[in-house]
Amino acid sequence: MKVSLIITVYNRPKELELVLKSIERQSYQPYEVVIADDGSNFDTQKFINNYCHQTSLKIIHSYQDDKGFRASRSRNKAVLKSSGDYLVFIDGDVVLHKRFIEDHLKKSKFGYFLQGKRVLISKTTTQKILESEFFNPNFLTRDLKNRHNSIYLPYLPDLIYRSNQKLNGIKTCNFSIHRETYFKVNGFNNDIEGWGREDSEFVSRLYNSGVKRRDLRFCAIQYHLFHREYSRKSLRLNDKILKESIDLSITSCRNGINQL
Repeated sequence: MKVSLIITVYNRPKELELVLKSIERQSYQPYEVVIADDGSNFDTQKFINNYCHQTSLKIIHSYQDDKGFRASRSRNKAVLKSSGDYLVFIDGDVVLHKRFIEDHLKKSKFGYFLQGKRVLISKTTTQKILESEFFNPNFLTRDLKNRHNSIYLPYLPDLIYRSNQKLNGIKTCNFSIHRETYFKVNGFNNDIEGWGREDSEFVSRLYNSGVKRRDLRFCAIQYHLFHREYSRKSLRLNDKILKESIDLSITSCRNGINQL
């Protein structure tokens, strides 16, 4: 399968550079890298344009105007610009283990989406990392939170697999799904703006459509760089949209990828 790697981005070009370098080191290279840019400033756009000319990666820059946090719409636009059979989603502030994409592809199964975990890096260590030119994290890296998520035992998940149809722990910073399944539920809900619940609402429709969840443990490892949290002011409205999706067993949102 051809893999399209979708990276959600808003400014912070230094962090994005570390992400792209970790993609270049992958054991299995994605067919394309689509940067879902939610209105970044000129500095970030200039960085992306320059990087495209110095890498062997096929990079597609999907841009939308800055009108606040609109990650759902940005991801949908990026998917429309992609052509891969399999979609892997990450954020623009995570450094990937060298087998990250390989793990997602090996564990993929039609009728399932894959939910991975992340290792959190402290503010102090993140600042030191951004001042250096190379970062190759591992279990021994200093100041890691939930360090156990950095243990790499790729065959263990097959032995301890348990069915999980909950919304707890849903994060599309480490997430993958077949393209056909993504379109089946009309992608992310463009009506969800501001931080929060866009991931859970998307997954609730997957559940309602009969798609199952598979958690990735001890593989598909990523290291999340520290940043300030986003405003939660939109949570009340977004919670209402999520509740409607659950209560009415909605399988396809009214305003999703097919409406762009």
